[in-house]
Amino acid sequence: MAKAAKIEVEDGNIVASLQGFFKALLEDGEINALLVPQHLPMKNTVMPTLVTDPEKLNGTDPLAPAFPLNAAKVVSKLTRKPVNGKVAVVLRPCEIRAFIELVKLKQGSMEEVVLVGVDCLGAYSNIHYSRFVGEDSADSTLSFCQNFLEGKGTAFEEFDVSSACKACEYPVPENADLLIGLLGVDINDHLLVKANTPKGTELLDSLGLPATGEPKERKKAIDDLVAERIKYRDQMFKETSEATSNLEKLNFYLADCVNCYNCRVACPVCYCRECVFVTDVFDHEPSQYLRWAEQKGIIKMPTDTVFYHLTRLAHISTACIGCGQCSNACPNNVPVMELFRTIASGTQKAFEYEPGRSLEDEPPLSVFREEEFSELTGGKD
Repeated sequence: MAKAAKIEVEDGNIVASLQGFFKALLEDGEINALLVPQHLPMKNTVMPTLVTDPEKLNGTDPLAPAFPLNAAKVVSKLTRKPVNGKVAVVLRPCEIRAFIELVKLKQGSMEEVVLVGVDCLGAYSNIHYSRFVGEDSADSTLSFCQNFLEGKGTAFEEFDVSSACKACEYPVPENADLLIGLLGVDINDHLLVKANTPKGTELLDSLGLPATGEPKERKKAIDDLVAERIKYRDQMFKETSEATSNLEKLNFYLADCVNCYNCRVACPVCYCRECVFVTDVFDHEPSQYLRWAEQKGIIKMPTDTVFYHLTRLAHISTACIGCGQCSNACPNNVPVMELFRTIASGTQKAFEYEPGRSLEDEPPLSVFREEEFSELTGGKD
């Protein structure tokens, strides 16, 4: 049975309580550095920070409904080669799942990392978070969490958390070494900390926190949230499938794409060092554009936008973890996440593969399975 303890909450301030917990992690000596979301001193926004001094954790806020980037890429950079120390990384569930995929693709390592996951209540887009947070970061986070856990929702003014968050059926980081739980927990009294692995158990033991059990309300709270998100997700799949059901509709769906490639850069599992779309392959001769225009009478510029997205879909749909950073990075609000999640759901179902679940699950197409897709191959003779 997983070991569980509690982070005691004083004065109802869960943000301050988490800051104290992370300070204890660094002061304990087992951890050399902590990668954690933190409000920047120069601007009221949240970014991953690598901290070695416990006194520099006063702006730590992993509960802030801000998600400027998927930090799996940052952890990948930190672990691609030995870091010569143990680093605890505080991530959302989708970030953990993305990092697991990157490790399987030889883009990172688990050797010197402790994964600390927090129940994810969702996040606003970058633009909307700036409006939401205003000038008071701590109070805005507390208000967001309290409203969510009291069933008041996450809508603020005329916007809400991102569609990716509304459609995410993995709000709990079950594959983290240490899980910090909010759902179904009396957050005015304590936060739940659960060790899911021997690495997590060893670290939790060293902190000396008071033991506890999982609240009986937690499972229902999680099940209800997942059911709500699956309902939203399935409706999103239905609408997106209809909106992209033929080439004409797909062209319309992607008409605002300007080939900025922000979605590729923001995607945590799009890991190629050199993308074919920034090579000479798509650096067409000027005369080629004229010939295409003469053939059809008109062509959209820039060209290759639909082909770009189809190529990305073919490349990473098995590994897409649905974090939504592709849409978050799009300057023209193309609903890229909706398209990629819809296609990825079919691809992953076909391969019976759940990205980011476990290091033991081998990525599709990386191994040969004789009886795979027997309905197409005819199976064994």
